[in-house]
Amino acid sequence: MVVVKTIKEVRETVKQWRREGLTVGFVPTMGYLHEGHQSLIRAAGENDRVVVSIFVNPMQFGPTEDLATYPRDLEHDKEKCSEAGADLIFAPEVSEMYEDNFQSYVDMNLLTEELCGLTRPCHFRGVCTVVSKLFNIVKPDRAYFGKKDAQQLAVIKRMAADLNMDIEIIGCPIIREDDGLAKSSRNTYLNADERKAALVLSQAVRKAEELITSGVRNSAEIISAMSALIDAEPLAKTDYIKIVSLDTMQQIPEIDNGALVALAVYIGKTRLIDNYFYEGK
Repeated sequence: MVVVKTIKEVRETVKQWRREGLTVGFVPTMGYLHEGHQSLIRAAGENDRVVVSIFVNPMQFGPTEDLATYPRDLEHDKEKCSEAGADLIFAPEVSEMYEDNFQSYVDMNLLTEELCGLTRPCHFRGVCTVVSKLFNIVKPDRAYFGKKDAQQLAVIKRMAADLNMDIEIIGCPIIREDDGLAKSSRNTYLNADERKAALVLSQAVRKAEELITSGVRNSAEIISAMSALIDAEPLAKTDYIKIVSLDTMQQIPEIDNGALVALAVYIGKTRLIDNYFYEGK
């Protein structure tokens, strides 16, 4: 496995792989990798070569968010990548990705207006811009994203289709701790009491799944049951709980052929997300 810091090195390596007729899978990350990221890397192993990017993208953080404190540990990440079968790590500095006087951006309407896009208004502009840059740098055949970031997955799929990117976007299942908490780099922020309290997210998701499986289709009824669980936890503060269309990420009053049940909750000062995909019948 090789670690490179420059765009030139990535391009030269991938060009050589292409000359050998090899396919390339790509996993974009912000580092501090865990089993969830490793599951993406392993999924990307269906390709001949796997590239992992490790870049904490400043453009997708708001002014009061955790850019400065976001966990970083490249040595740890190299171990996780090696274990999962990555061939190349691209770990650029900010100056490599955004030169002085950088002024070109990729933005999106509709899909970014609800959920995290509503409460973090600059977030998806930063995501779309950096992912489009990474796609142009790596030029993979396939790119892999976790379904925990469900809105991000929908946005990236739409961006790739709208901009005619010749890349297959693949969503991979949420990886959870044994007690149900969705794996996240931000879980490291939680103290012991907060870690216990954070289980309320997966409990709320399971409640939604139970209700939908039993035949409940009214969004307000499902959200009310989820809210009751969250509100009963003193360390939890709801950012949002919403049920949206899988196609538009817009809220729907009744579930028909499919829906995304998504929530974001502050546990102490840490914002966590979770979701349930109902694919319909």
